[in-house]
Amino acid sequence: MRLRRLPDEAYAERHNVIVGGALVLLGALGFSAKSIIIKLAYAASIQLDAISLLALRMLFALPLFLLVALWHNKKTQASALDKKQWLAVMVLGLMGYYLASYLDFVGLQYISAGLERVILFLYPTFVVLFSAVLHRRTITARVGLALGLSYAGMFLVFMEQLSIASTRVWLGSSLVLASAVIFACFVMGSGIMVRDIGSARFTAYTMTVAGVATLVHFGLQHGLDLARFPEDVYSLALVMAVFSTVLPAFLMNAGIRRIGAGSAAIISTTGPIATLMLAFIILDEAILPVQMLGTILVLAGVYTVTRAKA
Repeated sequence: MRLRRLPDEAYAERHNVIVGGALVLLGALGFSAKSIIIKLAYAASIQLDAISLLALRMLFALPLFLLVALWHNKKTQASALDKKQWLAVMVLGLMGYYLASYLDFVGLQYISAGLERVILFLYPTFVVLFSAVLHRRTITARVGLALGLSYAGMFLVFMEQLSIASTRVWLGSSLVLASAVIFACFVMGSGIMVRDIGSARFTAYTMTVAGVATLVHFGLQHGLDLARFPEDVYSLALVMAVFSTVLPAFLMNAGIRRIGAGSAAIISTTGPIATLMLAFIILDEAILPVQMLGTILVLAGVYTVTRAKA
C-alpha cells in the first residue's frame, strides 16, 4: 500500500514546488515593477514629490491589508499581541515600510529604475554582514567571494550611471543604499515576529503602522490636500498599491510556505533583470554592456549568499 502512494506523494510534492516557485516569481515581478511605476508617476506631474506618492500608495493599500488582518484574526482566532510584540511591530513597521520606502521613493527622483533596483537588491548581503557582526560569526570564503561579486557589480553599474548622468546620481544612490541598509535591519528583526504572530498579521500590522506614519508625515508637510494631482497619478498609485505592494506580499508569503525562504530568495534574483527589461521597454532607459555585467555580478553574489543561507 505504501508503494502505491509514493507516486502520488511525489506528484503532489512536485506540483507544490512548481506552484510555489510560480507564486514567488510573480511576486518578484510585481515588486520589480514598483520602481517603473514610481518613475512614470513622477513624469506625470512635476508637483508630485516622494511623500505624496507614498501617501497615495498607502491610502490604496491599507484598506486591503486591514481586511486581510481582520479576516485572518477571525479565521484563526489569534491571540492578542502583548506590549513587547506591539512595540516590535511599531518599530519594524516604521523601519521597513515607512523610512526605507520613503528613502527609496526620494532616491528614485535622482537615479534610474535599473540602478535603484540593483542597489536595493544588495540588502541580503547586508543581512549576512550584520548577522556576522551581531552573532560573531566568521564569514566563509564562499560567502566572502559572493559579497565581493555583489559589491563589484554594484560599483560597475554605479560608475556607468555616473558617466552618463548628472552628479545627482550620488545623492539618489546614497538614499537608496540607506534604504537597503534599513530594510536589511527590518528583515533581521522580522523573522522572530513572523514566527510568533504569523506572516499575514505581521505584514498587515506593520503596513498599518507605516501607513499612519506616512499620512502624518504628508499632513505635516502638505496639509490634507491629496486631490491636486492629475488623474494619471492616482491610477498609477492604485496600480502600484495593488500589483506592486499587496498582491506581491501575499504571493511571496504563499510561495515561501510551499518552497521555503531560501529557494524563494534565489528565485527572487530575477527581480533586477526584470526591472532592467521593463525600464528599457517602458522608460527607454539604456541597457549598456557594463551595466548588464554589473547586474549579473550582483545577482551571482546574492544567489551565492542565499544558497549559503539556505
